[in-house]
Amino acid sequence: MKRIVVTGIGMVTPVGNDVRTSWENLKAGKNGVDIIKGFDVTDYPSKIGAEVKDFTLDGFHPKNLRRMDKFVQFALKASIEAFQDSGLTLSDKEKERTGVIIGAGIGGLRVIEEQNAVLLASGPSRVSPFLIPMLIPDMAAGQVAIHFGLKGLNFATVSACASGAHALGVALNLLKNGVTDIVIAGGTESCITP
Repeated sequence: MKRIVVTGIGMVTPVGNDVRTSWENLKAGKNGVDIIKGFDVTDYPSKIGAEVKDFTLDGFHPKNLRRMDKFVQFALKASIEAFQDSGLTLSDKEKERTGVIIGAGIGGLRVIEEQNAVLLASGPSRVSPFLIPMLIPDMAAGQVAIHFGLKGLNFATVSACASGAHALGVALNLLKNGVTDIVIAGGTESCITP
C-alpha cells in the first residue's frame, strides 16, 4: 500500500493566525469565541462569534487583496505556511503533478452582501466586475495554485461544515490512486457577516 504523509501544516484560526500560536492557545485552554467586533451587533440577538483576529496577509499588493474575499486570503496564508513548513522545493515537472483541493462551504458571503447593497443603491452598472471571481468557493484553491505556479488538479469541495474534511479525504484518495503526487488540501471559511 502506498504511504501518504503530511509534510506541512498551516493554520488561520480564531485562536491564532499560524500553527504555533493556534496550538499554544489551544493547549492553554483559550477559545476564539468572543463578542463580534467586525460589525455592530447591537441589534442582533446573538452577539458572539469566532472571528479571526488581527489578520494580515503580507507580500501581496493591496489592489490584489481587495479582489479576494477573506476566505481566499485565509487559505493563501495557511497554504503559504504549510508549504514553508513542508520544506519542499518543486521543479516545473513536479508542479504539473501538484494539486490544490480546498473546501469552502459558502465562499464569499461578505462580497455577496456588499455587492447586493451596491446593486440596490446604485444599480447593476456599479456592481464589481470581480463579483464572481471573489465569491465562488473554488477561488481559494485557484489563488493558491496561482501563487505557487501549480498546474495539477485544482478544485473545491463544497459540503457545508465538512468541506475541509471532504477536501482532505479526496486528496488522500487521489494520492493513493496515483492521480497526483502532491496536494495542498484543507478548508477555509469567512462567513461572519451582518
